[in-house]
Amino acid sequence: MAREMIELKKVTNDQIKELQKISRQTFADTFGADNTDSDMELYLDQTYGTETLLAQLANPNSIFFFAWKDGNVVGYLKVNLADAQTEKMGNDSLEIERIYVQKDFKRQGFGSKLFQQALSCAREQKKAKVWLGVWERNYAALKFYNKQGFKQIGAHVFQLGDDAQRDLLLQLEL
Repeated sequence: MAREMIELKKVTNDQIKELQKISRQTFADTFGADNTDSDMELYLDQTYGTETLLAQLANPNSIFFFAWKDGNVVGYLKVNLADAQTEKMGNDSLEIERIYVQKDFKRQGFGSKLFQQALSCAREQKKAKVWLGVWERNYAALKFYNKQGFKQIGAHVFQLGDDAQRDLLLQLEL
């Protein structure tokens, strides 16, 4: 697949249903097999509810991008700045909170393109560091971020329903 076919655009409020759909679908596809149905349902409802997503879209320190192919959303990115970051990492940092690609479009350059968009945002905002949290058992993501030069700087609890899981905190110096 030619990378120039990948189109990225900022998500707008009128795309809330599409954002909700791809958020729930990609998260469930990625983590559903490793978690109970009740934990997944609780997490998806809390995290990807319409009001929650609209509030995040309204926050000027959170930015969403869709990856498009042939008129269809196939992935998305969410980055956070300043007080929108999920951990206090300082004003010289940008958080990559979410990079998700539909399972049928993985390994086609969409994740890499979304990652490059996150780095562009960090550079435009004159950030010195990019950081993220990734589940310690998400081996494919860990391999990708290691390849990009991220280093582990800590860990935190990621609450998925009633299950407290461990996310590794990774950081890349720009």
